[in-house]
Amino acid sequence: MNLDITEKSLPVYEALASSVRLKVIRLLAKQPMNIRELSEAVGLSSAIMTMHIKKLEKAGIVRSEMQPSRGGVQKVCSLQVEQAEIAFPNKMEHIREYHQREISVGHFTDFHVEPTCGLATTEQFLGIVDDPRSFLDADRFNAKIIWFSEGFIEYKIPNFLLATESPKELVISMEIASEAPLTNNEWPSDITFYLNNVKLGTWTSPGDFGDKRGKYNPPWWPDDINQYGLLKHLTVTTQGTRMDGNPMSDVTLDQVNVWDKQWTLRIAVESQSRNVGGLTLFGNGFGNYKQDILFRLYYEKAAPEGID
Repeated sequence: MNLDITEKSLPVYEALASSVRLKVIRLLAKQPMNIRELSEAVGLSSAIMTMHIKKLEKAGIVRSEMQPSRGGVQKVCSLQVEQAEIAFPNKMEHIREYHQREISVGHFTDFHVEPTCGLATTEQFLGIVDDPRSFLDADRFNAKIIWFSEGFIEYKIPNFLLATESPKELVISMEIASEAPLTNNEWPSDITFYLNNVKLGTWTSPGDFGDKRGKYNPPWWPDDINQYGLLKHLTVTTQGTRMDGNPMSDVTLDQVNVWDKQWTLRIAVESQSRNVGGLTLFGNGFGNYKQDILFRLYYEKAAPEGID
């Protein structure tokens, strides 16, 4: 969550200005809870707790949804924010300019996958689980989670960089994990990334996480399969490529043809890798992060001709 000192950020500051609401945030950081559970944990009535939740919802800190229960329906609350950053005036003056595109995990343009594999929208599984033909389902573009044990998935991304803009850094972020039968938190997988057919490098995912439910998983999603991943940031600069700040390779922006009008991103689990442990991609509606595959290209404006 990005904040500043303008009035648009006031709902967040107001929501945080309460010891009760801070305690609610700490409780929801552990697991989703309904209104009654929160009321009992804090020692307040359900009516008062509902007022506090409304404040947190307005600020975008908490998300609530109605779910079936024995007595009918219940309002279940979950934390929607992992972190917040406040930009003060002196920092705001130096905010970098960028182009941003978000591609749904279901908007792939090419693939080759091996079972175990599958994909699903936030409403249902698509096709037949563990049948690669399901990746050709007519509704595949609405998929918000994809998994396979070996192979690749590929995406096309438009590039709107202008001739007057000098690219400095490309950041690709996604929630990703391995793919084990059911789940296994210790299931390493070597996942390799290519941009415009140039190999950026390989990152080893530690596991296919299933020790707790993903924050945004729909209620119908089974408890014993892929629940959440890790939010990874793949960064390509003029000096090289990093994963979460750690050096991955010497590949630079120039080497990946960043000026191309269209980029191709391939995410692969290759058969010759040491750890062939599959991959799972979580989109908006699954896992712990409310996003799909996010591309952000930072640039600087070129000085007009004749001006040094």
